[in-house]
Amino acid sequence: MTTQNIPTHQQAILVHETGAPDVLKIAEAPVEQPGENQVLVKTAASGVNFIETYQRSGVYPMDLPYTPGDEAAGTVVAVGSGVTKFKVGDRLATAAAQSTYQEYFLVDAQQAVAVPDGISDEVAAALPLQGMTAHYLTRSTFEVKPEHTVLFHAGAGGVGGLAIQLMKAVGATVITTVSTDEKEAIARAHGADHVLRYENFETEVREITGGEGVDVVYDSVGLATFDSSLKTLKRRGMAVLFGGASGQVPPFDLQTLNKLGSLYVTRPSLWAYIATEEELTWRLEELFKSVLAGDLKVTIDQKFPLEKAAEAHAYLEDRKTRGKVILVP
Repeated sequence: MTTQNIPTHQQAILVHETGAPDVLKIAEAPVEQPGENQVLVKTAASGVNFIETYQRSGVYPMDLPYTPGDEAAGTVVAVGSGVTKFKVGDRLATAAAQSTYQEYFLVDAQQAVAVPDGISDEVAAALPLQGMTAHYLTRSTFEVKPEHTVLFHAGAGGVGGLAIQLMKAVGATVITTVSTDEKEAIARAHGADHVLRYENFETEVREITGGEGVDVVYDSVGLATFDSSLKTLKRRGMAVLFGGASGQVPPFDLQTLNKLGSLYVTRPSLWAYIATEEELTWRLEELFKSVLAGDLKVTIDQKFPLEKAAEAHAYLEDRKTRGKVILVP
């Protein structure tokens, strides 16, 4: 194992019981050494994501105590046996680490990607989960091309904002929905061609497209929007349901797809689209290149020090975010 000087203990967020954000406590924890095919990374920044609020509150069961976090960036300080991809001093980013709400974290080498010069540690920590989600949706689930017209719900959100930029970079026409004037301004800043409210969006999309409908609709809202989303599609269009912010879509009659024009529906998840090291690396490297080329801007809304992880969770749960929230040790 190759190492540089590292302490035996570190500051970490520990959760001993599920509940409100104040169960996120700062404490001292040991620094673990990397095992086979692992690297130990000094944390530069850690992304804060909604799944961690569900784990903390008990919606998703976790073995207690635990340290939250999967997404982070930092510098390699120790390399386990069998690792040839990274060396001490390299910078990397990942969305599949172990316990990133701490000063050092472990990650399997094949689950991380080198961060190129010109990309800050904070951007590298903010990009993987939301960025790769936007990437697989618009590059793989339905490959958006210049001739396509797209409806993407929640255009002011983290995934929506990145997806709009990726789709505009290839020349597509993008329609999006938002709930407020403030969010409309954010969506327009991302490059959306048309910004609608959720009320009557189906009718307005038909008007914008001259009655034809869109090639694809991306829907993370779910229950409140899905039926109308289907009705915005042109013949043989695709509905991509990738979340359920308003509730889960119940089972429905597949004959509906026939009646509305031989439609397609898919329910993808990120992990099925980064199942191999090659695919993971392709997605994240392409995102980094887009940032360096100026085609993709990553908005970091708030930076919280590690010891204020509870405040970060409360901020996220209050739906105040206008970009990514990160923790900095």
